[in-house]
Amino acid sequence: MQIQPKGNPMPSNDKNQVQGEGDYASNKRYVESVKDFVQSGKVDQAARKAKPESPAEEQQLQSAERAGESHSKGEDPSLKHAPPRKP
Repeated sequence: MQIQPKGNPMPSNDKNQVQGEGDYASNKRYVESVKDFVQSGKVDQAARKAKPESPAEEQQLQSAERAGESHSKGEDPSLKHAPPRKP
């Protein structure tokens, strides 16, 4: 029997082995569903539908975003940054 250190998972033949917060099969289903959605051409329609329905709702969403960002330790400097979003 081989002992494995924590945080260094060994490859397994079990395709449903849980790795952290998910498993390979679930990840594959998710990735495929995202690809299918993007290729369906319904992204713009979904984006329009997700827009705030009123100025009050828009203000509430912006307030929630600021509250969430206040808990952030900032972006990971090793990541490539996208241009900042306009509020």
